Amino acid sequence: MLERTKELNNWLTSQKCQALVAALNDKHFTAVYCETAQQAADYILQAAEQAQSIGFGGSLSVADLQITSALIKAGKDLLNHGLPDLTPEQRWTIMQQQQTCDLFIVGTNAATTDGCLVNIDGIGNRVSAMIYGPAQVIVVVGRNKIVEGDYIDGIQRIKAVAAPANAHRLDRDTPCAESGFCHDCDSPERICHVTTIIDSQPSGADLHVLVVNEDMGL
Repeated sequence: MLERTKELNNWLTSQKCQALVAALNDKHFTAVYCETAQQAADYILQAAEQAQSIGFGGSLSVADLQITSALIKAGKDLLNHGLPDLTPEQRWTIMQQQQTCDLFIVGTNAATTDGCLVNIDGIGNRVSAMIYGPAQVIVVVGRNKIVEGDYIDGIQRIKAVAAPANAHRLDRDTPCAESGFCHDCDSPERICHVTTIIDSQPSGADLHVLVVNEDMGL
């Protein structure tokens, strides 16, 4: 019975993922359905063959793909501001370099069933690179990021799930990092400063969205 339940749940999430892909393609994104995270990893590694400088947006969804070793082996220049032991100046330099890299790989905080990518950022480097600058952007969307509704529902998901969990992960001194609930705080360590809604592919952009039928990231 447990296996049958898993099978039905997987079918249901597959339908939702494919509906999101259709909505995104209608809005001129290059959206692709991936049944597994491995399929998403393979897609990115193939795209990376044409790139030399590759930026990472600090995404757990992307980290889950475990593609770093393969990219290093291929001789790519990796721009990852989340590496340990970087000085603040080094982190800032890497974030600036990400804005003009050949390929920027990132997750999203929420994707709505009407085809919008919704994000809240602390600095703005991640969301700005999603919109303008890199030659190509690949966004990884796990099925757990799909929100039925519009951008307001996407923001609500971020406030309820992604922001508190990320604040806790980053060890920020914020009320949500302690309680798990958004308090709409004014803490100096607040990670919610910049909200973006990408409701269709920006002009001149090459933005690919991989919708994965697995839970990925927060």
